[in-house]
Amino acid sequence: MKPVRIVVLAKAPVPGGAKTRLIPALGAEGAARLAHRLLDHALDAAGASSAGPVELCMTPPPGDAAWTGVDLPAAVALTDQGEGDLGARMARAVHRVTREPGGPPVLLMGTDCPALTAPVIREAARQLAPHDAVLVPVADGGYVLLGLRADCPKVFAAMPWSTAAVAGETLRRLAAQGLRVWRGPLLHDIDEPEDLLQLPPSWKIK
Repeated sequence: MKPVRIVVLAKAPVPGGAKTRLIPALGAEGAARLAHRLLDHALDAAGASSAGPVELCMTPPPGDAAWTGVDLPAAVALTDQGEGDLGARMARAVHRVTREPGGPPVLLMGTDCPALTAPVIREAARQLAPHDAVLVPVADGGYVLLGLRADCPKVFAAMPWSTAAVAGETLRRLAAQGLRVWRGPLLHDIDEPEDLLQLPPSWKIK
């Protein structure tokens, strides 16, 4: 399997700035603790997948005080998301990675999904060999992982983010460009208070 670059996009897990839709259920501190746990899980799963180098594309940028106290694996490269909406940030990451010498395929993933485990990431990376793109959808209509073998800015522009239309519209755009797409298993992410039922039983967030 050709190594891919795994780019994890994340916000700093600070109270009032992370998982804000969960604040009514967990409070600002509890929501930040869950965001931190989700970030740790995502980085651990990405590394354990052995699919390729892992990069944390972060906001605020590396070195910002918001990241004080957040222990990150030494092997993880740190980069800045930059400005713009989610689509602009994702498109920028894909462009940067795929235009490097050798142009490795890229897997973009978020940190909201405990069910996105190392085996799922590894299979997505493997499927990038016979396909042009891979997508792992979530039950709310979005996706938690998108993989591309080449730069594809049209997939991100003017997307109705945070709506139930995201995964379907992304798949439509990929198909319209003639790309072969592998679709992964439907997972559940953690965005709203009712989603907390999807947390692993061992995760105790107070």
